Amino acid sequence: MAERILHLEEQMPLPTMAAQRYASTVLAWAQHAPKQLPWERNVRYGPHRQQTYDVFYPHNAGCAPVVIFWHGGGWTNGYKEWNWFMAEHVTRLGAVLVLPDYRLAPEYRMPAAFDDCLLLLRSLAASQTFQGDMRNVYVAGHSAGGHLAALTALRFKNYRGVEDSDIAIRGCAPISGIMDLSHPKPEPESLEARVYDMVLARADDDGIFSPVCWTVGNNLSFALNYGEYDSPRVIRSNRRLAALLACQSAPVACHVEKGRDHFDTHLMLRDPHNHWYRALEGMMKGDPL
Repeated sequence: MAERILHLEEQMPLPTMAAQRYASTVLAWAQHAPKQLPWERNVRYGPHRQQTYDVFYPHNAGCAPVVIFWHGGGWTNGYKEWNWFMAEHVTRLGAVLVLPDYRLAPEYRMPAAFDDCLLLLRSLAASQTFQGDMRNVYVAGHSAGGHLAALTALRFKNYRGVEDSDIAIRGCAPISGIMDLSHPKPEPESLEARVYDMVLARADDDGIFSPVCWTVGNNLSFALNYGEYDSPRVIRSNRRLAALLACQSAPVACHVEKGRDHFDTHLMLRDPHNHWYRALEGMMKGDPL
């Protein structure tokens, strides 16, 4: 293992002590990312400084399936480096791991982050150097990243500008994602209010950017994950999304990590035997969820 010095752009303070402890933990793990993997850092997929990604390749994998994992941080914070600790475990499954940054609110409100997800897919498909099978893509993420992964999976088929022959998303495995942004009367200064105050460009866009509103006609496998002690909105929105997806033709599973909270569900992925990796591997193999 090699220690790396990280020079990351300063961001606004995280809203809770739990979020701050989580960020400190994953950044500490990132200092010791595996040095033996082939990888590239800060590859541009757009002109903005935050439109970059890191990519880790498995050894001798050829045109391997692609796993894209978006970081969390409430759409206002976060770094792709928060997910470096997953690289060894995902590549061991024979997949290429792509870790993107994206434009953050409140400077760039929704749909900026979602647009960046789509732009990333197009850039990877058009790249002459990227070594991954863009016809075999699996999208995932934690928290806000889980929301973006689910939204991308469900809305990609309606996106104009990408040829079907270029890109095929095969499955989605979000972790503790916020799947419903709408709230009838959020408490002032609450995390729910933060969505309206800082993330959405218009309050009425809360449905447009909620994965629960885009399930009709879904044909992708979904493996939803959240913690027993996750936030009420994460628990409720994942259960609701699972119920709606179950009305469609593709398989869906909803796994609850017993005794775990919102941040534990991602920190647990330091264990290569975690349920999430098994579900991802099964999804890539076409096994039942």
